[in-house]
Amino acid sequence: MAEKDRDYYEVLGVQKSASEDEIKKAFKKLARKYHPDLHPDDKECEEKFKEVNKAYEILSDPQKRQRYDQFGQAGVDPSYGGGAGGFSGGFSGGGFGDVGDIFEDLFGAFGGMRSTRSNPNAPRRGQDVTANVNISFMEACEGKKQNLKVYHMEKCSECGGSGAEKGSAPVTCPDCHGQGYIKVGQRTAFGVISSTKTCPKCGGKGTVISNPCQKCGGAGRTRVQKEINLDIPAGIDDGQILRVGGQGDAGLNGGPSGDLHVNVSVRPHPLFIRNGFDVNCDIPITYTQAVLGAEITVPTIDGNVKYNVPEGTQTGTVFRLKGKGIKKLGRSDRGDQYVKVNIEVPKNLTSKQKELLKEYEASMGATEKHYAKRQSFFEKFKEKFNS
Repeated sequence: MAEKDRDYYEVLGVQKSASEDEIKKAFKKLARKYHPDLHPDDKECEEKFKEVNKAYEILSDPQKRQRYDQFGQAGVDPSYGGGAGGFSGGFSGGGFGDVGDIFEDLFGAFGGMRSTRSNPNAPRRGQDVTANVNISFMEACEGKKQNLKVYHMEKCSECGGSGAEKGSAPVTCPDCHGQGYIKVGQRTAFGVISSTKTCPKCGGKGTVISNPCQKCGGAGRTRVQKEINLDIPAGIDDGQILRVGGQGDAGLNGGPSGDLHVNVSVRPHPLFIRNGFDVNCDIPITYTQAVLGAEITVPTIDGNVKYNVPEGTQTGTVFRLKGKGIKKLGRSDRGDQYVKVNIEVPKNLTSKQKELLKEYEASMGATEKHYAKRQSFFEKFKEKFNS
């Protein structure tokens, strides 16, 4: 990795496990140290300041941070090609709030150092929404269409998203006169220093709502319950997440809606155990079936099938049923089913049945022809203790 793309955790001087507060605190410290307005004509400080900004822009956004942790620079920089997302430049603020607030805290007291805040009137994407769905093992194998009720923010139907009561509209803020910021003076050891800050009355928008909508209280959005038609694909596994685009919270100022993320939980099956796209299953057979061979019925996710157990099958033997596993996501092929047979020893025999077994055993003898494993075991035993 080139110097300009140093590890972002290293740039901020924090561990990879650093919390949101630790990342924010480290950024504020370095921003104060390298801010160009404090070091005029110092190119080195200017470059370091840009590097700190870039690191914070990635690590302060939970989604970008996750992609960076997983893919490194390729996950956040489109110039790498195939990245999971791109570095867009500038500040998004991530989960730590507007980065302009940080610069205002750091440099608001210095004359002429007005923080470059994001435009509060610019379109903003809505937040993502999460939901949970619980399905059976067979539903995960076959796929399912399910109606899911979720709560999210929608544009207020009463005011159309303006936040103002019908027949009225936002008006110019009387405090900042529509500029979105006001000038303040602060007395310091160097005298009174003038600075600017976001207008507290309008929040930087330049307008205020004097007659707010009664339904949304001036927010322009309301929380509603909506029914989503969810298409769960065949082959989904426990713990996977389905993304439904545009079904999250409505955006602000005409911005796009967020997405819906559905966490899928799959209930276990009494017979089948999933292993990737393969299915494992144990099935008991009788002693006679194992000795003589037999046609047995084997359950699969598609229904019962017949299988011929060969003569002399040993307990623990695993048979493969090709293509009887789970459909692979986004593909037409499937995994396999592996069937492990366990020989069940009969219980509660009658006296006659016991006598017949003894006669059978006597007729067999402990020869290698019939009991190869047993014969091999005792030969090794003799070699071990008679050597």
